[in-house]
Amino acid sequence: MNRPAFNRRSLLIGAGVSGAALVTGTTGLLVPAQAKTDYAPTQTMRGGSNNYSPNAPLVANLGTGFLMSGTVLKAGTGEPLSNVRIQIWAATPRGGEREPSNHGSVMTAADGTYQLEMSQIVPHFGQAHGHLAYDDADFETVFLRPVMDSKNDTSLQANFVLTPA
Repeated sequence: MNRPAFNRRSLLIGAGVSGAALVTGTTGLLVPAQAKTDYAPTQTMRGGSNNYSPNAPLVANLGTGFLMSGTVLKAGTGEPLSNVRIQIWAATPRGGEREPSNHGSVMTAADGTYQLEMSQIVPHFGQAHGHLAYDDADFETVFLRPVMDSKNDTSLQANFVLTPA
């Protein structure tokens, strides 16, 4: 009478086949990846509202040599938000964060992206950083204060995930 041989090798092979069956399901095809539908809202950063000036005008640029950019999405779904106003300000060689020529707003494109060319951001209170805000009525207000890795960086990115008001 032949007994089945159970050893470590047969056990590992059996476990692998069982695991593959669980992953592929009964059809033998890999289970498709699930789309992410839980985009958590961006929280306001400490110091983000420093030197904030409401209703900064829409501008084509605030100088040249530095690019501020990002994406604006809707909390929960991750849907890109178009035609959303983002305000940007920072210390530059022209002056500090209170300098009116260092404040401006841009609108997001259809894909939720925005960008603004501006003068190089310089350290303010020891750190080179920018300030950004979403402050219109359709979504909850968010203030961001991203810090640059180096004062020599020529770009900074800040993304928003907004919660409807």
